[in-house]
Amino acid sequence: MTGSVSLTDWVGMLAGTLTTIAFVPQVLKIWLTKSADDVSYLMFAIFSLGVILWLVYGIELGAMPIVVANIVTLVLSLLVVALKVRYRRPPKAGHDIDLP
Repeated sequence: MTGSVSLTDWVGMLAGTLTTIAFVPQVLKIWLTKSADDVSYLMFAIFSLGVILWLVYGIELGAMPIVVANIVTLVLSLLVVALKVRYRRPPKAGHDIDLP
């Protein structure tokens, strides 16, 4: 092993970085507005399960770009869910159904 990073690893790191930082604007918006009413629990549950599986896959392959990107993505995803719970508002009259 020469210690150099392959083009494939660079592509993987760039892809992981872009898909991971895509969550940052959502986290900031929720934090600044103190509202996550339109965030779906079901979508984030399914998404988080997918991220966990990608993480396991990356660990099994020994692919650090996949592992690191999915650890950070999972943390950001769980942060969105935690902020949704934290800033949950009581339902409005006539709008008492909270769809996932």
